[in-house]
Amino acid sequence: VKGILLFTAAILLCACSEKAVYDNIQLNNRLQCDKVPLSEYDDCMSRASKPYEDYERERQEAAGS
Repeated sequence: VKGILLFTAAILLCACSEKAVYDNIQLNNRLQCDKVPLSEYDDCMSRASKPYEDYERERQEAAGS
């Protein structure tokens, strides 16, 4: 039982870490949107504001999982 709990905790930590990395990359992308021409700003912000859950679902679909 202890091993299962540790394994589950490890999986949850990995998932949280991936989300944190994604969120930080998206934050940086949003900051970079301030540097694009105004005509491209809305598209840039839209791409940089995709929720992690949407990204992960699309990634899983592309991987065929």
